[in-house]
Amino acid sequence: MEKMKFENNIILGDCLEVMRRLPDRCVDLVFTSPPYEDVRTYSEGFNLRGQEWVDWAVKRFLESLRICGGIVAWVVDSRTKNYRWSGTPHLLAADLIRAGVNLRHDCFFHRVGIPGSGGPDYFRNDCEFIIVATGAKGKLPWSDNTACGHPPKWAPGGEMSHRLSDGSRVNQWGGTERDVCERGKNGKRKNPCRKSHKFVKVHTKTLRRQGNDTVEEQNYIPPIKANPGNIIKCNVGGGQMGSKLAHDNEAPFPESLADRFIRSFCPPGGIVLDPFAGSGTVAAVAIKTGRKYFCIDTRQSQIELIKRRIAEANGTEYPERLAETK
Repeated sequence: MEKMKFENNIILGDCLEVMRRLPDRCVDLVFTSPPYEDVRTYSEGFNLRGQEWVDWAVKRFLESLRICGGIVAWVVDSRTKNYRWSGTPHLLAADLIRAGVNLRHDCFFHRVGIPGSGGPDYFRNDCEFIIVATGAKGKLPWSDNTACGHPPKWAPGGEMSHRLSDGSRVNQWGGTERDVCERGKNGKRKNPCRKSHKFVKVHTKTLRRQGNDTVEEQNYIPPIKANPGNIIKCNVGGGQMGSKLAHDNEAPFPESLADRFIRSFCPPGGIVLDPFAGSGTVAAVAIKTGRKYFCIDTRQSQIELIKRRIAEANGTEYPERLAETK
């Protein structure tokens, strides 16, 4: 069989069949969002529900793990009907665990949900699950988990946690307010990280712990960036997806969501695969962040949409007539 080109390529077909033709660990990251059961008409004949959907998803998730050298992350949700949530994200995670998959703690895509998405008598659904796994145990071959981080909210030692008998406040390191605050030009005390990271007082604190007649010292060095955490807050809707073209797909996710995973878990110049590529958001973000893309979708209409999205990300014009995708 001729070797398939999987760097900056777009393939029309069922992702399971396409991935089976790929060698082990040929991509660095898989980030995608599969159809959510039969919530929308993604393609003719796709109306899987419950465990039937889970069985379909497990096969494709396992194949994603085989070909990926790093993280596989799927944005998933399910349906609420007749006041009952199907819970397929939980079922999928449970079946993956039973299959021996090395899951990481899941992430959550937080956005303002569709009115009525929780049912007529319940809370609106404002989050979607992101099931994350790796093909092997142990530390990832590459990661930059603070790539999308921010300056620490507090200076060394953190926020004041309690007061002493004289009324002064200290934190868990024994630091005082003076330790974690700087004075500005006007002489007023500033929170160094809330206002500007340049006010951070870089120093270390020493912990002395007495036990078994020995003293242990530990030094704390404040990070330049804080870990952004596993709740990813994104704006969605018109004008907030990163491209107007995204709305030509029935269920796009914003570029900011893909950006978090691509910059954190795909090395510069690496390859990110989207097996349910839809509107081409992953490909667009890969281009913008200096990575390579590999997209798969079952519909010709989406293949053409992905090409339009790629042309937009590259700053080129999309031709009106396309050669047929092989």
